[in-house]
Amino acid sequence: MSKNHNEKQLVNSSNKGYLIPIFLVLIVFSLLIGAIIYQGLRNKEAFLLQDYRFLVIGSISVLFILLLILYRTISKSFYKLDLDSNKLNLHLDKDLKILDTKSIQTDDILYEKITGEKASLVTEQKIKESKLSKASIEKAKNSRFYMLTAIDEGMQNYVEPEYNETISLKEFCEEFRDYSSYKLHLYYDIKDIRRFVAGLAVTRLIILQGMSGTGKTSLAYAFGEFVENKTVVVPIQPMWKERSDLIGYYNEFTKKFNETTLLYKMYEALYTRDIYVTVLDEMNIARVEYYFAEFLSLFELPNPDSRNLDVVSDVWDNDPVLLRNGKLRLPLNMYFIGTANNDDSTFAISDKVYDRAIVLNLDNKCDPFEAKRTSPVRISWNHINDLFYKARQKYELSYRNLRRINELDKYLIDTFNITFGNRIMKQIKEYVPVIIECGGTELDAIDDIVSRKILRKLESKNPVYVKSQSEALINKLNDLFGDNKMSQCINVINQLLQS
Repeated sequence: MSKNHNEKQLVNSSNKGYLIPIFLVLIVFSLLIGAIIYQGLRNKEAFLLQDYRFLVIGSISVLFILLLILYRTISKSFYKLDLDSNKLNLHLDKDLKILDTKSIQTDDILYEKITGEKASLVTEQKIKESKLSKASIEKAKNSRFYMLTAIDEGMQNYVEPEYNETISLKEFCEEFRDYSSYKLHLYYDIKDIRRFVAGLAVTRLIILQGMSGTGKTSLAYAFGEFVENKTVVVPIQPMWKERSDLIGYYNEFTKKFNETTLLYKMYEALYTRDIYVTVLDEMNIARVEYYFAEFLSLFELPNPDSRNLDVVSDVWDNDPVLLRNGKLRLPLNMYFIGTANNDDSTFAISDKVYDRAIVLNLDNKCDPFEAKRTSPVRISWNHINDLFYKARQKYELSYRNLRRINELDKYLIDTFNITFGNRIMKQIKEYVPVIIECGGTELDAIDDIVSRKILRKLESKNPVYVKSQSEALINKLNDLFGDNKMSQCINVINQLLQS
């Protein structure tokens, strides 16, 4: 599609709006003049009267003046439209000249000052200089997806970076913790690091909860720095209700798709083996089940090739290469990290979301510690996914603990009418081996996921009844797993008692 063709479409679409009043004025005045002449012919003597002739001449004159005014208005509007079209192309030129075909990166001063309070996020995206040729820029500009088309053009000369294909999961967790401390002055317990990494092995959505200042967003930011692919922060807005708020929408006037940073990064991720992290900051300030609904449904599909997100409803010849029939496949190497607060300004996160996510509670700050000098680790998604697979093969859930879980499940069904379910059992079997490979223990992993995925459901039950059964539940946990072995579960129960 050429530049002139785009301008012609802009003018034609606006021209239709002026044709209707022109025809209406012509029809009304034509009928009026016709009626006057008809009456004059029926009464020739009256028609010859001077006042009657003035009426006819006056009506014709008014019609002529109105048509002249409309003509001048339309001419000015066309001229303004032409200028706007030129301005649009100039803006596209300017945008594409500063477009980075590799990444739109979060501002480096995002965490320039991280104190005990929650870090103040700078959500502006920095776009670096592009190395596209003039022909590539022109091709991208003529597409309705000019940023995605620019990626297609830039990736023709893409050279894959050198990845670390030898690091183990335990080394990865330890070096990530040291890097966060030494380079970014962010301090985390090694157990939280293990839970975060193990969460990546289970789902594409991780929810970080906790008090302000405990480093929820900072953890995701630090991970992006560590794997040398900067994290994208998407500040959720209270009025968001659908996927277009996340990925953008097609503008009928400009004939362009208003692309968002998230859409850009999703498309770029399909070209590389890097690990991508997107933060949904303050994710529950709007209803997650609304704006993220399609993503949640697609995550459940067993075949990754069928996880296709609807972007547009039609197909153009010059659409981006990886946009198939108006749909974009969700990249396997992108993870969504949602930060959530529970206060009067936010919505409660539903079980539908919680069940599909891994939840981490960052309730306590870690004391500063001395860390060794550590460099970033450029690890491919293929390698870390292979490490997850090998961990599941090496450390299958033991029969003893599987029996304990089944017995606990039966007790919870009989007493509280809550259950693990097939989805959560599958998550346990994927989560526990990775925690062990990262340096944790099987019982710690079970304690962690049961406390966050199962006992959390007690919050929706009758509080009086839950409190009356809490001591028996603690005794059941101690009988099954050993005294105080399930410390996180017991802590959750004690919090329910105090609420």
